[in-house]
Amino acid sequence: MFKIETKRLFLRDMILSDVKSFVAISQERDYQEYYSEQDCQPELYEKLTRQFVDQANQLPRQAYQLAVECRATSQMIGVVCLRLESEDQASFGCGLATNRWGEGLMHEAARALLNYGFEHLKIHRIYAETISENCSAIKLCHSLKMRKEAHFAQHRFFKQRWWDTAVYAILRNEWLEINSREEI
Repeated sequence: MFKIETKRLFLRDMILSDVKSFVAISQERDYQEYYSEQDCQPELYEKLTRQFVDQANQLPRQAYQLAVECRATSQMIGVVCLRLESEDQASFGCGLATNRWGEGLMHEAARALLNYGFEHLKIHRIYAETISENCSAIKLCHSLKMRKEAHFAQHRFFKQRWWDTAVYAILRNEWLEINSREEI
């Protein structure tokens, strides 16, 4: 099983028994704020859990859809992922149980996974797309030293309205330079 350890977390491959925790996290009202109604269905998260387990066994591996587990409690508290794309690029995504927001846990998890992507997978560019009103996601991108590369007006339609999206990214050489001055 793939695993990355940080000071407070384990980032590990998802297992089928994670489905209950994953569904519970996804059903939190604040968690759903920037997701479409369709993307908030419990059945989707059950299906995604099975998909993520399957993806962990694919060779060559194209996705690191990882459970974020609290080391102190062994409880799954979120997800973090890198999806490998062509030309040595990857998309990044994450989600955290709302009762753990504000503790810096997602920054810790994201930083560890991006570091793995750049150091071990030799990814050239990692990007994240988010709803432009999602201040927490944008704050995370900024804390990871990602720069805003694009803003798409009225790009997604859900919850009876149009939403703008933004794309943030960082290049491998930028990451390595920034982190050579800081401890990972």
